[in-house]
Amino acid sequence: MSAKLKFFLIVILSIFATAGAGVYITQRQPPAPIVETIDGQTQQVGAIHESQEVVAYSERSNYKTIPLEKINSSLQGSDPATLALNAFDGIASVKGTRKVEVAYPQRNQALVTITQIKQGDDSVGIKYRVEMTAFGRSLFISSPPVWQIVWAGSQVECWAGSRPNIKLNHICH
Repeated sequence: MSAKLKFFLIVILSIFATAGAGVYITQRQPPAPIVETIDGQTQQVGAIHESQEVVAYSERSNYKTIPLEKINSSLQGSDPATLALNAFDGIASVKGTRKVEVAYPQRNQALVTITQIKQGDDSVGIKYRVEMTAFGRSLFISSPPVWQIVWAGSQVECWAGSRPNIKLNHICH
């Protein structure tokens, strides 16, 4: 077999391998969310099964939902904590104590909780909850997964004086 024929076969096999890998990767991607508009209100009706798997909806009931369209930063990134902090970049300007917790309830799911206590008013705090799902890797297999925010919410909490570890029985309104 001549060198030109071997080179040609290698190029053809490489093209087919690349095409096959592309098809395989796109088949594994979750479906894009379908957004439906009813009377000027946007509702996300697709890909709900993934956000349901992130965590139980019972936890969400304590939070006021923040529409993802109102988040000015990117909804995708490689680090869940950074992604959540960027989504609520306005809280960085508030002086006080900020606590960030990241949990991974399942393999491709992340839950980030940000608690912000204002300086000078340590009896009231705002708690943000951001649920994410991983949907692939950026470029190489060794790259970190790409995370996407699927739900966000906030709540205002009251604490007993300067003791934030003692939460009162009610949520401030």
